[in-house]
Amino acid sequence: MSEVASVLAGLPEDRAPQVGFIGYGDTVAGDRVLIAVDNHYDQTVVDAMATALRDKGATVDIMTTDSGPDREADYRDEVEAVIRDTHWTEKPRRWEGLPSVEDFAGKAGYDLLLHGRGGPTPPTDYRYEQFPWLKEEHLLQGAGGFPRDLHRLINMTTWDKIWHKGPGSVVRLTDPEGTDISFTLHEEYFDGSRRNFTEKPTRAFGHLHGHPPTPILDKEDATGVIAGTTSHIGRPFPRIKVHIEGGRIEAIEGGGPYGDAWREVLEETKNVHYPSFPRPGLFWLWEVAIGTNPWTVRSPNINMVSSGGFEWERRRAGVIHCGMGTRWRAGEEAWAAKNNVKYGHLHVHLLFPTYEITTREGNVIPVIQNGHLNALDDPAVVDLARGYGGDPDVFLKERWIPAVPGITVPGSYDDFARDPAPFIYDDNRKLYVA
Repeated sequence: MSEVASVLAGLPEDRAPQVGFIGYGDTVAGDRVLIAVDNHYDQTVVDAMATALRDKGATVDIMTTDSGPDREADYRDEVEAVIRDTHWTEKPRRWEGLPSVEDFAGKAGYDLLLHGRGGPTPPTDYRYEQFPWLKEEHLLQGAGGFPRDLHRLINMTTWDKIWHKGPGSVVRLTDPEGTDISFTLHEEYFDGSRRNFTEKPTRAFGHLHGHPPTPILDKEDATGVIAGTTSHIGRPFPRIKVHIEGGRIEAIEGGGPYGDAWREVLEETKNVHYPSFPRPGLFWLWEVAIGTNPWTVRSPNINMVSSGGFEWERRRAGVIHCGMGTRWRAGEEAWAAKNNVKYGHLHVHLLFPTYEITTREGNVIPVIQNGHLNALDDPAVVDLARGYGGDPDVFLKERWIPAVPGITVPGSYDDFARDPAPFIYDDNRKLYVA
């Protein structure tokens, strides 16, 4: 683990939030560094990174905040962790950095803060890099040290299809768990005004936007169903089906207690007209985020809150997570907080998606097929991987394929979908025993 920490300590700093593009390599002798984590992190991870930075001549302080006792994940965890009606600085959400920690780092004169594990990194006068390595396995699986130039090429190869072939085209997104939705990539979305939806969205690498972010156009036409059994955090739930018409959720079917909690917020916000959406309602589709890192593996002890939940695995190449609601820390969220109305976005993960673009000329451009990111097979990507020596599959073959009965392993999907948690938890234990 110390070797992996040393690699991260030497990688370039980009203020990027995605695993594979996080590094602490601008650290030099004499720097003052603050690592700020909560009590759910493995202390061995924190110590390994502190040692790697001290080996570069930095002084490293460690701050540990209390996130409460560890416990089994609950169905409602995501809703309770993400949905707010006051400003996020007053009640921070699950993944973002704590404003009190960020303020302290600035006032205390630190050169670098390692903190937070998701969402955009806020602007600061000091260097600020995220620290998403909760568990030893997050370091040991190597996703954080995936070759940076190869990872960039994978992202740009994928993004070129969306950015250059997308305007005016239609996307169809399907998944064997029940997703089937289509939407137009309207040309007006490609004006460069949306954060990380630009010709070269460097800070979105690892989290490429397969649907344009907010604000949503009046003529948005996303229509269909998004279905699955996992979100970022919380217990896996009976299959949920989110029905979308014209970009907005019109009904939520199933989902067990997660679906119940989501429906409560859907009903409460149905008449609220957020400034980023063309009509009232909170839950509009904007996030169709594409993972690009083939070395990502599901977290251990996934049943526990301290694992970080399923949020980690969304980074795996070919996995898509769909988010519906307001964009993280965007203007519509500030507006909602000021007006004390609920905001935030909730997720459904697609583990085996097929994402295809049909151009106006009728050409079909596959981006992901059955959970496999097509860029991993691109000749230029394969050639670059081969340049590291040996078999390119060492770098480009997915290290983890989700086990789902009736899809990738024997069994009945219908039985699994009624209560997926027992199977997922048992498979997770076997994964790490193996």
